[in-house]
Amino acid sequence: MTGGRELVMVSNRLPVDRVVASDGSTSWRTSPGGLVTAVAPIVEQLGCLWVGWVGAADEQLEPFEIGSMRLAPVELSEDDIELYYEGFSNGTLWPLYHDVIARPDFHRVWWDRYRRVNQRFAERVAEQAARGAIVWVHDYQLQLVPAMLRELRPDLTIAFFLHIPFPPSRLFAQLPWRKSVVEGLLGADVIGFQQVTDAVAFRMTAERFTRVPALGNTIVVPGTADHPSRTVLAQEFPISIDAAAFAEVAARPEIQQRAREIRAELGNPKTVMLGVDRLDYTKGIRHRLKAFDELLGDGEIDPADIVFVQVASPSRERVDAYRQLRDEVELTVGRINGEHGSIGHAPLVYLHRGHTRDEMVALYLAADVLLVTPLRDGMNLVAKEYVACRADEQGVLVLSEFAGAADELRDALLVNPHDIEGLKAAIVRAAHMPREEQRRRMRSLRRTVYDNDVAHWATGYLGAVRAAAESQRPSQTGHRTEPIQVSTAFVPRSIDDRVRRLAALPQLIVASDFDGTLAPIVPRPQDARILPRARQALEVLRSAPDTYVAVLTGRSLEGLAETGLQSEGWIVSGSHGSELTGLDVGAVAGAGEAPPLGSPLTDEEHERLQRIARRFERVLGGEPGVRLERKPFGIAVHTRQVADSEQADELMAAAVELGLAAEMHVREGKQVREFSVRDSNKGSVLRSIRAALPNAPVLFLGDDVTDEDVFTSLGHDDLGIKVGDGATAAVERVPDPETATAVLALLAELRTGIIIGSE
Repeated sequence: MTGGRELVMVSNRLPVDRVVASDGSTSWRTSPGGLVTAVAPIVEQLGCLWVGWVGAADEQLEPFEIGSMRLAPVELSEDDIELYYEGFSNGTLWPLYHDVIARPDFHRVWWDRYRRVNQRFAERVAEQAARGAIVWVHDYQLQLVPAMLRELRPDLTIAFFLHIPFPPSRLFAQLPWRKSVVEGLLGADVIGFQQVTDAVAFRMTAERFTRVPALGNTIVVPGTADHPSRTVLAQEFPISIDAAAFAEVAARPEIQQRAREIRAELGNPKTVMLGVDRLDYTKGIRHRLKAFDELLGDGEIDPADIVFVQVASPSRERVDAYRQLRDEVELTVGRINGEHGSIGHAPLVYLHRGHTRDEMVALYLAADVLLVTPLRDGMNLVAKEYVACRADEQGVLVLSEFAGAADELRDALLVNPHDIEGLKAAIVRAAHMPREEQRRRMRSLRRTVYDNDVAHWATGYLGAVRAAAESQRPSQTGHRTEPIQVSTAFVPRSIDDRVRRLAALPQLIVASDFDGTLAPIVPRPQDARILPRARQALEVLRSAPDTYVAVLTGRSLEGLAETGLQSEGWIVSGSHGSELTGLDVGAVAGAGEAPPLGSPLTDEEHERLQRIARRFERVLGGEPGVRLERKPFGIAVHTRQVADSEQADELMAAAVELGLAAEMHVREGKQVREFSVRDSNKGSVLRSIRAALPNAPVLFLGDDVTDEDVFTSLGHDDLGIKVGDGATAAVERVPDPETATAVLALLAELRTGIIIGSE
């Protein structure tokens, strides 16, 4: 995924914990964090340099190795921790980026130290990174590093990922050093965000404060006397978890036994509710406790039947706002238990400490309801962890609509945590949800989490980074290629965003219909010609690494050749999948018990085809405007040139009756019906083609009814685009072949950096 280049990770903390042995000696072990898990396959294959702080003040360490990771520590003093980390990072940026839930403080001394520490990180990376490495910088503490690093090491490909939200422009405007932060981030080649809204907010902010134009997901940074112009990809890449790893822990007998023990320790209540958070004012813990308190007071829930377990792990306890929050939460917990508890039973169990992953999974299994109700959150992986653990398809997730996870987990009970009455209603509904509804919702949630796990996230993000790296490689002339100039004049914004995500993926299949998509519809089909820009775009894509081009047409291959289409190196399926070229037919099976794609007619099929052809010739051959097109596996009846539309409909109905009587397979198209001795369609042929190629997402464009078989077969990561009018299962639509061509040109430009000229 890094194209053979060294991967350099840069984060505030190194992914290691110090281990103190009984004899007092110390060693290091890898932290079991999601980020480490996400990049583990790459680290194991290529090795990795990781730059960060070890977690202790004034500790000087030389680079050391753990497994295939080389760790390069950055020293932080007590003053650095106070001013850079607790001050600017968590006293200024954290509240500002979380919708100013708490008031951010703006101190010049904090900013000055933040800038100096970021410079120290950049210098450490510049000193340690191999030439041409890919550097992945993480999170809000290091937003100035990309630009600083670009000045020090222009040979590097630089990526940045923001794990927390990015604020709306009107809030970000409060930051006195707003332009410097934006310019720092624009030093990256790729900037990743958790949500679409975050990416949009950043692009708008960049335009406002640095005057750089944003075209879709791409920001164009103008050139200077010393630096050429370049582009920055700024888009969403929602982070996830290692779902399989959590499921494996949840399946262990000792973990399931521990879950039963937890319920017993709680008195085996009818319902166990759970909250799992860092003790942070953004997490909505106070709102959650208020709703629970009012439900107890209203008599809506019985404290004898329900226990609410709130896990609040310690967080930034040297920061005043966090100390105050802890005092307030603990006072509220004591009051609730004092008012509604009894001897030997507390309706609210509060745990202010961290837990191992095994213990957390046991809590997930013990909980009937998980309350994840932050006031603002970048993602919140706790929600996904709970879902991954529930192989029994039971349990209810109550999720704040202000968490990034809400964009994906739509079958949770979504709530506005500021609406206490709405939150109370969701808690009551969750406690009484029928098991079948729980199963339906949880099944959908689990499918989403597993389809978009941490490996999927890392692959998509690093694929975008790899594409950026490829665009920087010197060309065969020895000069660096010019920055990508993006042509978006005819591409709708929603499609533009999706195409940019596809362009960044490691592997891709680009497939299209011909008539009405690559070539405009004309009265005489033999006069159809592919638009020159579409042909150029497909040729460029075909030559790109790990990119496959396919044309799926109802035309016969012979009829397609009559249009002058040059398709060497393309995969071409004709006659709705009955013909195939450009792919080893032995590798492509037919549907069910059907013959392999592209195999010749059997004697029985040949006889049936001859019989129906004679019948069509006899009945329809003399009708003015009707054209009969012979195909290797069937015959098509065209009525586009019949002058009277009512008569055309009658003739088509007659053709269908003849075809059905002969037990032919009938396919409907625009003013055409196709009759075939084989039951194949574009959807089934695409599935077969995909099975013969490396696993890759698909972009498909089509205009006809026959293309709906493809649209309905596409998956979550694919993109279907309908060309023209009519009902469709495609998720996007463009008006005409010219716009479809613009989509292909945009994809080709983004994937290769080669400009596709306009027509």
